[in-house]
Order: sequence, then structure tokens, then C-alpha cells
Amino acid sequence: MAITAAQVKELRERTGSGLMECKKALVETDGDIDAAIDAMRKSGLIKAGKKAGRVAAEGAIFMKTSADGKSVAMLEINCETDFVAKSDDFTSFAAKVMARILEALPESVDTLADMPLVEGSDTTVDTARKELIAKLGENINLRRLQLLNAGDADARVGGYIHGVRIGTIVEVSGGNEALLRDIAMHVAASRPQAVSADDVPSEVIAKEREIILAQSEGSGKPAEIIEKMVDGRMRKFLAEITLLGQAFVKDPDTTVGKMLEKSGARVVRFACFEVGEGIEKKNENFADEVMAQVRGA
Repeated sequence: MAITAAQVKELRERTGSGLMECKKALVETDGDIDAAIDAMRKSGLIKAGKKAGRVAAEGAIFMKTSADGKSVAMLEINCETDFVAKSDDFTSFAAKVMARILEALPESVDTLADMPLVEGSDTTVDTARKELIAKLGENINLRRLQLLNAGDADARVGGYIHGVRIGTIVEVSGGNEALLRDIAMHVAASRPQAVSADDVPSEVIAKEREIILAQSEGSGKPAEIIEKMVDGRMRKFLAEITLLGQAFVKDPDTTVGKMLEKSGARVVRFACFEVGEGIEKKNENFADEVMAQVRGA
């Protein structure tokens, strides 16, 4: 029988599960909502939906480069504890997702979520995620995805993961693999905000200049001297937050910009992820948490 939008809507409201899971369950039960709920309970999808509101600030960064070296993907997958992040089920799921990313090149995690986990399968990435939640008992999220494709014949892409918590991917025009890895490691260590001063947003520059000017005006020096002081401190600020201006971590006597110039290479763009950055973690009393689990809360 044909499944209506109203049926899907009712099942979503009653279970808290996603559209695709609800539609699939209704198709399998010929539109019987109660039977669909029973089937979803048995598969653990309703249980997974209830865990969706829990804070997941642990996890790992995953990275994969295409066989031709022209595409690289980086994905942050979050869970609630580092114990789960190290589990075989978690890493196996991540490996399948990374393979799917390089096959389909999705633009975002939302697009990725609706794709089949394996080409030709009825199980989407999001359904597999929810099944993993039900199995491991923790909220699991695909938080963010960054995909770089080499822009020209001279460009190469790659990256570096420090442990499992910090990952960087870089596109470099010219140079070699060793140089690309050095740049990726530098980004992980020094966390620049932009490639060059030209890439720093104007509002960031304006705000910093305002702060520096306010600090300098208290010096009592003449206006022309203050202006030179501000210009000097702004140059220092931009050098500290831009990749090209920073001292190279492997040779602090030179900047990344000079090192690249010497190698005849250019950094086109980069991205850096750190597990859980920006997620507000919930502070809980450990004893209370244990007692809540014991009581089945």
C-alpha cells in the first residue's frame, strides 16, 4: 500500500526517529503504525532516538585520501566517551563512512547521512549510525565534514592526524609529499586562522585594531607615534594568526611563507578539526551518574 506523509509524520512524532527510518518501517508493515513502532523498538532505533539529546563531545577525527591523491576527506565523529571511540564497532563504522565519502563526494554531513552506507544497500549512513547507537548505548553524531579536491594538475592534497583528536588537511600547489605533510603538521601544532593576511576577515582586523588602538592611546605618546605602534602590533598580530607569517615549527628561524617560497610551492587552503571543540560539555557528578545508570535512568 502507498505510505502517506501523514503516516510518516505521526510515526516520527511518536518515536523521535528520522524520516527515512519511519518510511522504511511503514513500508515493511504495510502502513501499520503500531507494528512499525514494535519493529523499530526491536531494532533499537527508538532507543537511539531518545539518546539524540545527550552531549557527545568525545570521539575521533578520521581521514582518507583517494587512490589518485586528488581528493582527501576529513570527518569528525562524536560519541560520549573515549572508550566507545576506541571500540572496533565505532572505527569499523567510520571506515565504511570514509569509503563512502570518497566514492560519492558529498558536500555536507546532511547529504552524507541520506546516502546508502554501501552502494546499492537500503541502509543509509544515518540508519547505520542509529543502529550503532542502539548497539553501543551512546549518542553518536557525524558532526562535520571537510573535503578537498586538488584544483589543478600541480596541486596535491593530503593531511595529518595527531593521535585521533586533531586532524588537518591541506591543498598545496607545487612541492612534494614531504612538504605537504610538514605543512599539515605545522597547522595541527600552530592552528593558524588563515593562509595569509589577505584571507583574514575584515571584521577580525577591524576589531583587533580597535583594541590595540585603545591600549596604545593610554601611553601618552603623540598621535603619529601611536599610529606607528598600532601598525607594528597589527603586523605582529597578523603574522601570529596566518600560516605564511608563522615561524615554521620544524625551523623557527624561518617563516612558513619563506619556506614555501624556497620550495617553489603555495598553500591553496587548509582545514583543521579538533574533537569536541566548541561543544559545551555537561558537568555531572560521577556518583550521581553511576546511580542513575544503576536505577536504569
